[in-house]
Amino acid sequence: MGRVLVFGVFVAIAISIYAIVDIILVERSRVKSLNKVSWVIIAVLPVIGPFLWFVLGKKARDAGVQYRTVAPDDDPSFLGRIARDEEQDERIRRLEEELAQLDDSDLDGTDTGAPGAGRPDDDQPRR
Repeated sequence: MGRVLVFGVFVAIAISIYAIVDIILVERSRVKSLNKVSWVIIAVLPVIGPFLWFVLGKKARDAGVQYRTVAPDDDPSFLGRIARDEEQDERIRRLEEELAQLDDSDLDGTDTGAPGAGRPDDDQPRR
């Protein structure tokens, strides 16, 4: 019986601590009545204080506000992201094609650069 009593005391203390932390962290607009300091004092009361806080002291999150879920194809920000990603993919594809053409021209021996842009002329002696 003593173990159950000790366990009950620890549970009551834990719930009180949780309620006090919740009171401190909750937004001021969600407190129904009284002020936060009064609720902290009430929450210190064993068992009944935290019960009163959770039942009477705090409003439900965003009470009265209805959220409507939006499908991704109806969300403008999502659609904008898709268009931006497609543009970026197209740009990357073009750059890769240009790089492949440059690599092919370098392997073929054709010079696509400006004269004197890094390749020595064959008729000049090398030092």
